[in-house]
Formats: sequence, structure tokens, C-alpha cells
Amino acid sequence: MTRVRVRGIYATALTHLFREAGLDVVAASPPIRERFDADFETAEHDAVVWMTSDRQGVGVAATPDAAEAVLAVLRDVGLDTFVWADRAARGAVFDAVVERTVGGGAVVDLGEGREAYLPFDAADSHVEEGDTVRVQVHEPNPPWGRDRPVVGTRIDAPGGVATLERGVDALVAGTPGGGADHELARTTELLDPDLPENWGVRWECDAEDADMTALGDALDTVAAVAGDLEAALEAATDPGDDAPRLVVASEETAWAWFGRDSRFALDDVRREVTATMDGHHRVKAGSETASGAVDFAEALGVDTGAFPFDAVTDQFGPREGDTVALRHGKPDGRRITLGRGEVTDRDVENGRLTVERAMTAGGVYDELDVEREAGDVATTRFTEGNWWYPTVYRADDGTVKGTYLNVSTPVEVFPDAVRYVDLHVDVVKHADGTVEVVDEDELQDCVDAGTVSPDLAERALDVAERVRRAVEN
Repeated sequence: MTRVRVRGIYATALTHLFREAGLDVVAASPPIRERFDADFETAEHDAVVWMTSDRQGVGVAATPDAAEAVLAVLRDVGLDTFVWADRAARGAVFDAVVERTVGGGAVVDLGEGREAYLPFDAADSHVEEGDTVRVQVHEPNPPWGRDRPVVGTRIDAPGGVATLERGVDALVAGTPGGGADHELARTTELLDPDLPENWGVRWECDAEDADMTALGDALDTVAAVAGDLEAALEAATDPGDDAPRLVVASEETAWAWFGRDSRFALDDVRREVTATMDGHHRVKAGSETASGAVDFAEALGVDTGAFPFDAVTDQFGPREGDTVALRHGKPDGRRITLGRGEVTDRDVENGRLTVERAMTAGGVYDELDVEREAGDVATTRFTEGNWWYPTVYRADDGTVKGTYLNVSTPVEVFPDAVRYVDLHVDVVKHADGTVEVVDEDELQDCVDAGTVSPDLAERALDVAERVRRAVEN
């Protein structure tokens, strides 16, 4: 049975979904144990699922078989859930080429368009532009974020209960408390594990809740991974002219981004386990402060009846006069910021936000084929939960240059940003009143590439057609 460790604001709902799918959730947190009123074994996992730092989704690191089972569950969460595989998988070893040094580290090329960040203090020797260095991915990061994956020259066989570290001339490389006299250090000697030569045990926090059998099994699991890594590294040629290249990867890493509909679907799942307000995950995804407020409201038994857009924006923003970023996601996982604008109006009754941006000169507005000039203003109206939003472009004298109606996953208005994933197909209204649907071919390309599901594409085309008819009338 596939064993999964889950953490973060989506943990309760995902634990329920994983258990229903026949997966074994291990090392559950105390709140999860209480909510499910179940015994969760503390054991080494086959897959770990964690919340991304921006709270927008989850990362998954797993063995190939476990990854298939876990990702099948995640893909089924909702129509606007996106899942992307990551070449820079956790624990993958690369021969990387140093592209440039920046601040306290270097940007390195892993190949196939993937970059990573190597902190100088994570390198075992000085590096400079043009060097080839063998590195391992220690901290993967999602494709929609600003941060590159973090790599280092230390080689680990990562685990949840125990990790093995290469090049350590000691049986125990570390314990949760950091002390050599930790009880786990003495336990390691009693277990007498069969480890590859020069690999030391670094016990993780979960080890403190595991029994002797689980500790021994965990060591056996990571020892097998370390053995495979050692064999691959010994067989690999020295980094050279064929870099950048992947040397070996023992795990797969993938990222799941949840759209608004998916967050509400997770609310429904969580509600089967414990009291859950409408918009639980939507509000928690906004900020850590908002997350704490949700916990407090649910502890009091507050029943909102519907997603409280007015209360959420009143308490956490945005409000009139605030500045928000337009986080324009792409179906392939990238995220583009379309600039920042001022909130000029907030209609809490209809869940609507109006944002104005001053445009810079240069180029033309896509599909409108109208020159972009200094003094132009873009006025965008975002409605929480809508599958589209309009932007009107005006010259400095107020003349309308055209309107762009963008079809996307349901809009979410967070305290400092508006988020969605662009679905390519759009409706444009030219200054002369002509209306047309554009970029259907780009949407089809995404379907062919597997980044947009056929069902989601069908929904996008249906939305575009309904918007076209409404604008024409």
C-alpha cells in the first residue's frame, strides 16, 4: 500500500481523499489524528505532499509508483486543478553549468530550460561562471513561483523518518535536536543498519514518534535509495562537455495548483470530516493571518452561509486605494505578472473589484492591433468566481481603444493579488464595435500538449461563446 505524508492547509481534505483511494496516510499531525479519530502509523513514506509557500497548491515528491497513485487523486479534485511534473525533482542529481553569480550564490543551468539556485554556502568549493558542478536538488519550487529550486553539492537519500547523507564518516549525521547524545543516536547503534559506506543517518522529526520497527524499516528504505544513488554516481563520468545533464533521479516531483472551484470542492470533502465554513480553503489561501481567522471562526461554530467576500476583503483587503498585482497564470505552470494597479472601486455585494493601471508606451494591444501609447489607462473589472473578466483600454483623452475579455479559471481576489490561470481563448471588442473570439488554436495546442483537459477546454470555449453573444447584444 502506498504510504503518504500530508501537511498544510489542504491536509484534512486530502487525507480523506487519499484514504478513500486506498492510500495509507502516515505520520499524521495531531489535528488530523483528532479529526479522523484514527490511528495513523508513523512510518517512512513513499510520497510526501506539502503546501506551497504561497498556499496556492501542493508539491509532491514520491517514488514513481506512488507518484502515479497520488497524482491521480489530485487531478480529480476539480476542473480547475492543474498538475505539472518537474524536471528538477527532489533528490535529483545534475551536472549543472554555472550561468552567473548573483548575491549569495549562483544561477546554474540544469538543462532543458530549467535553472536552479546554488547558495555559495551549499557548495563544497568556489564556483564561478562557466564552471560545471555536480549538484542535488534539495528544495524544489513550483513553476508559478518566483524562486528557483535550490541545489547543493551535498548528496542525500531523503526520507521522512530518516535521511542518509553521503560523505559522512560517522554512523549518525544528525538528530532532530542536533545533539550527539540524543536517544536516536543510541538507537541507531542498537539497530546496526546496513548502510552504504560513507553514508550517515540524519534522523528527521518524525523519527521521535516512531517505534523501533518503524525506525529499522525506514533505515532499510533509505539505505536502498542510497545504494542506487551510489551506484549511479560511481558509474557516471565526471562532469564535462556533456553538461548540463541529469545524472540520476530516485523520485518524481510534481506540483498541483488549485483553482477557486477546486478549493470549494476541497471544502465539500473536508466537511465530511469536520465543520467547515464555505470558502474555507479559499480564505486560507489568502494569507497566514486569514488562515488563523478561519480556524477561529470555525471553532466558534460560525456559519457564513456563503463565501463572505465582503467580510474577507474588509478584514484582509484589498480595499479602495490599495494596490494589487495581476497574477496571470499559464496552463504550462508559468505565471506572469501583468503589472500592478490601484483598486478604484469595490462592490462587495457583487464580489467585484475595479482595478486601473497606467500603461507604458510601446507595441500594440494583442488582437486589438491598436498602438499602446503613454497616457493609456487599462480598467479591469474582476468578479470573484467569474470565468472571465473585461479590460477596457482608453487613451488619455478617454477614447476607448478596445475591450479585451479574458477567459480564465474562476477569478480569486486575494489581499495583494488577483489570481487565475489564463485559458488562451478570449473575446475582443474593437473600437468600431466589431466582436470576435480569438486564440482558439492556442487553447487546442494546450489540449494537445496535455496541459489543459478536454473538459476544461470545452468549458472555456462555452464561456467565450456566451461572452461573445452578450457583448454583441
